[in-house]
Formats: sequence, C-alpha cells, structure tokens
Amino acid sequence: MDIQQPLQLLGGLSPQQFMKRHWQKKPLLVRQAIPGFKPLLERSALFELAAREEVESRLLRQGAKGWQLRRGPFERRALPPLKMPDWTLLVQGVDLHDEAVHRLMQQFRFVPDARLDDVMISYATNGGGVGPHFDSYDVFLLQAHGQRRWRIGRQKDLRLVEGLPLKILANFQPEQEYVLDPGDILYLPPRWAHDGVAEGECMTYSIGFRQPARGELARELLLRLAEDAEEAAGDAVYRDPGQPAVESPGGIPPGMLDFARDALQAVLDDPVELQCLLGEYLSDPKPNVWFESEAGARTRAVGGAVRLDRRTRMMFDEQHIYINGESYRASGRDALLMRELADRRRLAAGEVKRASAGARQLMSDWLEAGWLHDEQ
Repeated sequence: MDIQQPLQLLGGLSPQQFMKRHWQKKPLLVRQAIPGFKPLLERSALFELAAREEVESRLLRQGAKGWQLRRGPFERRALPPLKMPDWTLLVQGVDLHDEAVHRLMQQFRFVPDARLDDVMISYATNGGGVGPHFDSYDVFLLQAHGQRRWRIGRQKDLRLVEGLPLKILANFQPEQEYVLDPGDILYLPPRWAHDGVAEGECMTYSIGFRQPARGELARELLLRLAEDAEEAAGDAVYRDPGQPAVESPGGIPPGMLDFARDALQAVLDDPVELQCLLGEYLSDPKPNVWFESEAGARTRAVGGAVRLDRRTRMMFDEQHIYINGESYRASGRDALLMRELADRRRLAAGEVKRASAGARQLMSDWLEAGWLHDEQ
C-alpha cells in the first residue's frame, strides 16, 4: 500500500497523514468514504451466522424491564420480530467467515496487522443501540444499511450505571452529533464516548483494533515463557557453601532471593526469546478459529500461486516469520518472500518457484493444514 497516496476512504487524507493527525488523537467523519456501499451480507446471512456455535453473537434489548443481554448462538425463531423496535444483534469476527468482509478489512492495513482485530456487524431495528459507552480500542464505524445517529464526546466522567449487564455511562456528555448514511465512516480513538441509535432498520460494520493492556500482555508472555523457562534459565542449582547456622529457620535466605531473581532475569534478558513469544502471541488465531485443508492437499506440493486463508494471521520481525502462533527462523531470499506473503497475503507462481526447497516444503505443510491455498 502506498501510504503517501490520498484515499477517499480517509476523506482525501493519505494513510500517513491520517495516522499523524487522527490515530489515537481525534475522531474523523468521512462522508461517502465508500460511495454506493451496499451490505456485504444480507440480513438472512447474518442471522445464519448468529446461529452457528463457533460464531460469537449477542442480542441486546431495551424495554420496560431495562437493558437485557443474551449471548448466542441464536436460532432465527429466538430473535425478536423485525417490526419490534429497540433491539440489536451483534455478530463478532465476520471477516473470519465471509470473504467479502475479509477483503473490506484489508483496506485498513495501513495499520499494522498486529493491531488489526476483526469486523463486527451490528444489525438493529428502529431505536436499537447498545447505549452510551466508550471502547478501549480504535474503531472505524462504517454505515452499511439504513441510518444511525451518533452522538460522541470526550468523556471525563467514566462512571458506569451499576447493576446492568453491559457497560453504560452514567453521565454521558455528547459534544457532536452525526447521522451516518450508507458508505459514511466515523473513526473514533480509544475512550471517546459514543452512542449510536438506529433510525429505522440499519446495519453498521465496526472495524476494530486490538489494544492489549499491559497486564494482559505480561500475563500472556509469562505463561508462554513458563513453557520454556527451564531450558532458557539453564540447569544451575542453588548453592550456599557460606550459609551460617541460623537461630530463626523460618526466614528465607537473602541468597535464595538473589538466585531466584537471577534465574528470572536470565529468561527475560533473552531478546530473541521475547521476540518469539510476542510474535507467536500476536499471530495466534482466536480460540474459535479452526482450519480445514483442501481436498488432495496432503499429496500436493506447492508449485503455483498461493494465498493465505482469510483466518490466517502472519507477521514477521527481523529474524523470524510468525504464522498462526508458530515461529520460524528466516533469512536471505526466503525471508524476503515470506515477508511479501505476510504483507500481500499472496505470492505469484514465479515467486513461489524462487523459494528454496525448504521454504516450498513449509508452504506445502501450510497448504495441508489449511493455512494456505492455491490461488485460483
């Protein structure tokens, strides 16, 4: 992607300008960011997705009993009538299940894949919404069908209404208001409060970006680190030839604390290990994702053009390639080819032929696993 090229998607800004002026800083409203946009999924197809076990979905209703939240899957008969107002169906990760939605998400890859999360589709009847709230991540709100009225504001009072099944601001203070039509996009940085209400039947696509909390990231890395800790820290054992006799045996010797600190530091100080742990974590698919290999893939070697499966997460750093939670050392021409595959999500037949025998074998393994497909 040419990050210097102005994009209609960003209101005439180039990706570089958008990231400098708006990303994590201030909202941006773009009228007709995608002119003539039509829903990529019919309402019935979205409802079918919400009925599947592996798809995360939620149903929200606001009525006489206040807010109600139910989690899917939902059979069609379990959803309220279409003529009933004030209900919303949220279907998460639609890009994993529909190729057109996956292609839509690719337009936002001027942000690193390590940050790109998923596309959620919100279907709402008249008056439907999820209440005034704030997200801890960046989001592009693309209107796909009908109209939705958005009120947004820089919220200082983040107190929530107690006793509700969802997080709703107790004292929402909107500053701006917009009605979005199909093709309009509203970008919101983290912690910008917003409240979207459907004006008639509507669908909104939310392109969301992962923003792991420091504690969450530390926990994930330490859990992964624990699996290799014994090898990384070495096999040295604690020795204390200078330990004097003690009158208080319950006290922990200071030397043992130093030994434990050195053992942990030996693991944390390995930069290559930390790189691998982070890359494996960021490229790991979500728990509800699984792959199916193509017919005959077990006996077929990679020879022509290939493309990554839409569910595959592939990234790289200076020394490694990461794909679906696994890491591989890569250098030279093979590393360049694999980086091209991660960036473009496909390789031409001529590029595949230039790969080494080892790299082609690796791609054949990915083909068998369903992570990679022959390009038609």
